[in-house]
Amino acid sequence: MSPVRELCEVLERRRVGEYQALTLAAPRVAEGARPGQFVHLLAGEDRSFPLRRPFSIWRVERPGAGPGAVEVVFDVVGAGTRALARLRPHDVVDALGPLGRPFDPPEAPAGCLLIGGGYGAAPLFFLAAELRARGCRVDLVTGAATAARLLDPTEAGRLGSSLTVTTDDGSAGRRGLVTDPLPELLAGTGAERVYACGPMPMLAAVSRVAAVAGVACQVAVEEQMACGTGICFSCVLPVGPGGGSGGLEPSPPENRETRMARSCLEGPVFDGAAIAWAELGYPELEELVR
Repeated sequence: MSPVRELCEVLERRRVGEYQALTLAAPRVAEGARPGQFVHLLAGEDRSFPLRRPFSIWRVERPGAGPGAVEVVFDVVGAGTRALARLRPHDVVDALGPLGRPFDPPEAPAGCLLIGGGYGAAPLFFLAAELRARGCRVDLVTGAATAARLLDPTEAGRLGSSLTVTTDDGSAGRRGLVTDPLPELLAGTGAERVYACGPMPMLAAVSRVAAVAGVACQVAVEEQMACGTGICFSCVLPVGPGGGSGGLEPSPPENRETRMARSCLEGPVFDGAAIAWAELGYPELEELVR
């Protein structure tokens, strides 16, 4: 389904831990949205920041189950997100979506391990519900700097067969990085697919752990986007051949030339094994994962 532009009524804005959640009446966007895609929102009427802001879709209410709505979650870090955090019910937001390449679910029921960092974990909630509807076993791992920075761990616990929580300071779950328990979880759950969302260093680590374990891995990258439609080339990252396909088959070693792929158009979901992490400046596996 092609993206559409909708003028969306704000249904609700609420706090979720240290984050803000925004629910928009967007029946046309909701109808075609798939896990991993995003919406591009025009924040407020102040034209001093005219660019849209991209937000991963956290939850969807399909038309028919209700009026048709999408929910996004964000941290207040700049002028655009401050404008969104001031919105009230019945305000109107200009939305473009759904945009980007979504996650590719397994064709048959399979064990899936979902890993998220901070509010970057938002697309995994949407994905977990879709995978469970397909008969897949879903195990989740979520991590953040502190307990308050975790995204709705109670709901995450309901979505999966198991939930593993990590925090940098040990204020919730086990102390350490979200990547620390991955080798044992991959072995213990027998997961056949890994899906990850969060900061780029985390995605680099997850991709390499999955590669060592021989498990297919898809990651939803977090890149700054200006246009969101592939025109401006501000969100490119280096990938190997086929890296923009979202597929789960890594490129053969003899054919590893990289090219620059647009995250908004060919992503944000990529085969984690196809991204040239070293070219992005991320260290090797043994330095990333203790």
